[in-house]
Amino acid sequence: MGGKNPAIVTAEADLDAAAEGIVASAFGFSGQKCSACSRVIVVDGVHDELLERLRARSAALVVGDPADGDAYTGPVIDERALERFREAVAEAEREGTVVVGGGRPDGGGLYAEPTIVTDLPPGHRLTREELFVPFVTVTRVASFGEAMAEANAIDYGLTAGIFSRDDHEVARFLDEIEAGVVYVNRRAGATTGAWPGIQSFCGWKSSGSTNKGGLGPYYVQQFMREQSRTIVTA
Repeated sequence: MGGKNPAIVTAEADLDAAAEGIVASAFGFSGQKCSACSRVIVVDGVHDELLERLRARSAALVVGDPADGDAYTGPVIDERALERFREAVAEAEREGTVVVGGGRPDGGGLYAEPTIVTDLPPGHRLTREELFVPFVTVTRVASFGEAMAEANAIDYGLTAGIFSRDDHEVARFLDEIEAGVVYVNRRAGATTGAWPGIQSFCGWKSSGSTNKGGLGPYYVQQFMREQSRTIVTA
């Protein structure tokens, strides 16, 4: 049921960890996972510095045949996905700024470059609709409160992440974020990485239908009926 998963980066973040986690989450599997980070929401004071880190990391990624050990990520699934990518890039070029990517590697095939876009108008559809391609938007905000409002201003509520070393910001994020699976300072993947059998995978809002979580240790039990039995034998 999809997701449009945000990673919030505050002024108190470790920017190297944030950049690493965002790129891994956004572009692994060419962005073709429901939990992929497709939105970055960053407080103004560290926007430019984070954006440069994201640009440099993304530009260094190798896109190619998954059988090639040097390739970081492979093709998108079909021609429709590639067309969706092309349309998003064209729209971003008209209404925002393409920071890196936006094209296709040489050699043909269903390959798309990891793409980062910023300067889109508030509430732009590219920050609201799931694309399922290697495409991430970066939204500049004035404050942490504005970041939280932007993170929740979507129909989806699958995964979300934050990078901050401020305990109060982290606590507020955990209290207010409208998502079923959340991560704090996860360098290995800003909005991805739930482990089956250990962490439940829950979808809120339009990312789910029952709010029940799968994959966790209580997955089967939640679909069963409880019964209390009292038996007198003599």
